[in-house]
Amino acid sequence: MSEASSMPIALALSGGGVRAMVFHLGVLRRLAERGLLEHVTKVSTVSGGSLLVGLMLQETEMAWPGSEQFLQRTLPALREKLCATSLQWGALRQLRNPLNVRYVLSRSNLLALCLKNEWGIHRALSALPESPEWSINGTTAENGKRFRFKRSDIGDYNLGYAGASRFPLASALAVSAAFPGGFGPLRLDAKRFEWRKRPWDAPVGSEQPVKIEYESLHLYDGGVYDNLGLEPFFDAGRQRPKLEGHYLIASDAGAPLAKGFDHAQLSVFRLKRVADIMSDQARALRVRGFAGYLRTTPSGGAYIYIDTPVRDSRGEDSAPYVARFPTTLRRLQHSEFDRIFNHGYNVSLRVEREYGLFDAGVSNSGKGWK
Repeated sequence: MSEASSMPIALALSGGGVRAMVFHLGVLRRLAERGLLEHVTKVSTVSGGSLLVGLMLQETEMAWPGSEQFLQRTLPALREKLCATSLQWGALRQLRNPLNVRYVLSRSNLLALCLKNEWGIHRALSALPESPEWSINGTTAENGKRFRFKRSDIGDYNLGYAGASRFPLASALAVSAAFPGGFGPLRLDAKRFEWRKRPWDAPVGSEQPVKIEYESLHLYDGGVYDNLGLEPFFDAGRQRPKLEGHYLIASDAGAPLAKGFDHAQLSVFRLKRVADIMSDQARALRVRGFAGYLRTTPSGGAYIYIDTPVRDSRGEDSAPYVARFPTTLRRLQHSEFDRIFNHGYNVSLRVEREYGLFDAGVSNSGKGWK
């Protein structure tokens, strides 16, 4: 195997509810056809991307699927599950238990219960595979930083990190989907953990115990901070990767900012519109940084965006329908799943055709390499 063909891949999967889950599945199908899932060594996810990877690992007994396994078993199983069960209504069904009424204002707890009780995700973070290394991203409400969950610890660079191998995977996934106005934050009892921190440039292993100033932490969706999930891999300010020798793939299923402004003078949706504009601009800065890097280093990665125009089987552009599909966690019809999934796959093909995807010149046995 050549040096290029063995280059490790860092994969970032954005948020966007079930729309993102299915779009990413289309992207993963193309990677699997190329035999590239075996090269993924780092994964960073937000919201729908986090839920997708969690459900994938649940299907594969907590082992990252190989390309053939993904195509033959994992993908068909997830299609059926996402078209048969609603995460959204599943969360609400947890209120049948009177003890769960206390979570009405912190509904990410209800989603965590749904993932446990209806999707069977009972494992702790320690059950995650060592490879690829997976960062599940949330946002710390107290300081506005990226709070991440990994196999062995949790935390953010401002607070410090705490060993949390027993932390429930379902709760980490629910945090990553706790978008303001939808699912409220998950409350974390900070006193349960021993926090450690080291200076910015100090070597790993020099961490010292610290006492954080908050008794509780309130954790929101990682999309509040970075909906692309790129920050663990890419320094947007310096426009360069944080990882040496990795090929960076960003699958972006975030909905584009809707055009127009027709809200009444006293409508609360005017404030939401302002918040949406601010969020869109923050995201755009990250995208521009990554795109600038790819222009100068085209062999360094790929950006796969949901609003990219591509033709479907009927010859129509599928982007307007898919990119503006509601950010929801409801059950999909098979026809909806297939339109979103095929769009993700076709966008990947277009990116590969126009810009390359990994090293398209390297051959591999039988999996569609050029």
